[in-house]
Amino acid sequence: MLKISNVTRRFGDKVAVDGVTLEIAKGQMVGIIGRSGAGKSTLLRMINRLTDVSEGSIACQGLTVSDLRGPALRNWQRDCAMIFQQFNLVPRLDVITNVMLGRLNQRNTLMSMLNLFPRQDILRAIEILERLGIEEHGPKRAEALSGGQQQRVGIARALMQDPRIILADEPIASLDPMNAQVVMDTLRRIHDEDGRLVICNLHTLDTARRYCDRVIGMRAGQIVFDGRAEELTTAVAREIYGADADFSEEATSTSIETLSRPRDAAVRRPELVD
Repeated sequence: MLKISNVTRRFGDKVAVDGVTLEIAKGQMVGIIGRSGAGKSTLLRMINRLTDVSEGSIACQGLTVSDLRGPALRNWQRDCAMIFQQFNLVPRLDVITNVMLGRLNQRNTLMSMLNLFPRQDILRAIEILERLGIEEHGPKRAEALSGGQQQRVGIARALMQDPRIILADEPIASLDPMNAQVVMDTLRRIHDEDGRLVICNLHTLDTARRYCDRVIGMRAGQIVFDGRAEELTTAVAREIYGADADFSEEATSTSIETLSRPRDAAVRRPELVD
């Protein structure tokens, strides 16, 4: 579904992503792990085209994403939704309006700014909030919600776009363990039920193992590991994080591993793309 070919991104003399090549098939939930500054966020931003590539190309089902401009780029950003670490909600707007902003690039801008949304959009937003278990917060200002609730509003806004791909950039980095589990459960359920490709940047090894079918490890802008979640051993993690023999997984954990989440045995792990 997604093909990244020898992609590099430079910021002046700094190389944030260095010659990354990946193929990601539909039907996978992918976790990208690595230290801060490894290039994880830059890679997602290039896929979404919030950041341009310096070299290489990104394609999706025959569409060269890295070359898109104008309306074609806006259409891609509708199909490839982004969920941010800091939620990126409008704090003083109510939750339903924040969710409906996911339709902004598909509606008249002036009408959207005046909060003149079609009835079908309002009903769709309420339906999504019900699905995520936060419908009772619809009339509240976004700033009145907890961090975990705000992140679920961010997920609802992404779903409002009806995207083929969801990119989540450190979606649980600022959350406590219980809210982290709720958010990751939500993303996994969306992947399983909707068949959407979900790619998450994560700091936590336990979370990557529990929720992802495939894990990609980045270090200094390059891919140093690409395999199944069960192949993410402590030795592999030590290489990804550039750590010595004293490396402890607790340093990367939010303690989410102390909370039980049974995996559905009927969910099949897709084969990795060669």
